[in-house]
Amino acid sequence: MSTSVLGLVRASHPEPAAAVTLVAGLLAVGVGHRPAGVAAVVLTVLASQLAVGWTNDALDADRDTAVGRTDKPIPAGAVGRRTVALGAVLAALATPLLALTTNPVAAAWMTAGLVSALLYDWPLKSGPASVLPYAFSFGTLPAFVVLALPGAPAPPVWLVAAAACLGAGAHFANVLPDLADDARTGVRGLPHRIGAAGSRVAAALLLLAATGTLVLGPPGPPSGVGLAAVFTAVVVPPLSWYGGRGAARSGRRPVAAFRAVMLVALIDVVLLVTSGRVV
Repeated sequence: MSTSVLGLVRASHPEPAAAVTLVAGLLAVGVGHRPAGVAAVVLTVLASQLAVGWTNDALDADRDTAVGRTDKPIPAGAVGRRTVALGAVLAALATPLLALTTNPVAAAWMTAGLVSALLYDWPLKSGPASVLPYAFSFGTLPAFVVLALPGAPAPPVWLVAAAACLGAGAHFANVLPDLADDARTGVRGLPHRIGAAGSRVAAALLLLAATGTLVLGPPGPPSGVGLAAVFTAVVVPPLSWYGGRGAARSGRRPVAAFRAVMLVALIDVVLLVTSGRVV
């Protein structure tokens, strides 16, 4: 695999892209999509994730260079900015086309979520409303998955609300490693305004709200497994950023916090799918 291809993969933010795509695929299975429907959902969501990740790195290239982010592929010279920008445009155009292989209503929701996410990349990332695109775009994800199913009813409010809370929590956790670098380059989103401690609390509370909504929202009493998921949502994120002085010095603690959000999200979706309480 060539250096530029590896650079493109790295510029796509592969961990969150893979996690979100996997969650969407599992949810598609849970709501009853046939294999072709699952494939359409997975490819659409993957394209949207690539578009957002590549747009982010193309727009942030000057800032990343200014703060010495050699872990980023564009400043490191692994891939050109123009190549990443072209990839972003192609992925953004592919997203609604792939979504239309399901139905127009589902495609409209997916397109709205993509536009919202791109608005985060510019200009909302640097303002106090930075959390809103995360909440909206994550909320549209289960709406797309449910509506893409032929003859499906409207997505349940609790499912959309839980996804929105999860997205908002992911925003606060995701920004934690970059707070200092962002401050040097003028980015002042909501997490920057409330600080690292406030962002950790916000991420933990929003993740707990998401898990609680998924457990208590569907009809019927919550299962023991569901209550265990709530416990996981309470315990895992704080442990990830209060895991000891060594983690704090190494700078890995905030990154672990975001991975904890993704882990709990996967647990939540597996819980829904196996319990048969998705819609």
